[in-house]
Amino acid sequence: MKPEIRIGYGWDSHEFKPGIPLKIGGVTLPHDQGLGGHSDGDVLLHAITDALLGAIAGPDIGSLFPPSDPQWKNADSAIFLKEALQRIKIAGYELVNLDSTLILSAPKIGGHAGAIRKHLAELCGIAADCIGIKAKTPEGMGTENAAIASAVVLLKGLEG
Repeated sequence: MKPEIRIGYGWDSHEFKPGIPLKIGGVTLPHDQGLGGHSDGDVLLHAITDALLGAIAGPDIGSLFPPSDPQWKNADSAIFLKEALQRIKIAGYELVNLDSTLILSAPKIGGHAGAIRKHLAELCGIAADCIGIKAKTPEGMGTENAAIASAVVLLKGLEG
């Protein structure tokens, strides 16, 4: 018998690079630099994707969408999230809620958290009040030129 609930944890980081847009949680934010990565560098969507996959003991994001594969160059990270959501559904689970923390020096996330939460709710098919978005500065961590995201998800077994 499968467990009624499962949790998953995901983490990602990317370095800031000039000349590319900054996407966090699928939302483009005003900033003079974006996050470098093989795809669009969306650390939050990457962390959530890994959390979902981890909750069902699935492969990680790098195994499913390897950076060595040119088809994922500049890809929208929502593709990765949608694949993870499909996999949890096939495994017999649904997303109950998610909580996340972003660590970055700039831009300030507070004014954008509502838009990020709303977009994630649409992508994940859950209510916005089931999504936590927090941001911290990397004081003393030496990661001022990077953004870090962590996410925790709770899944419950589907009825029937």
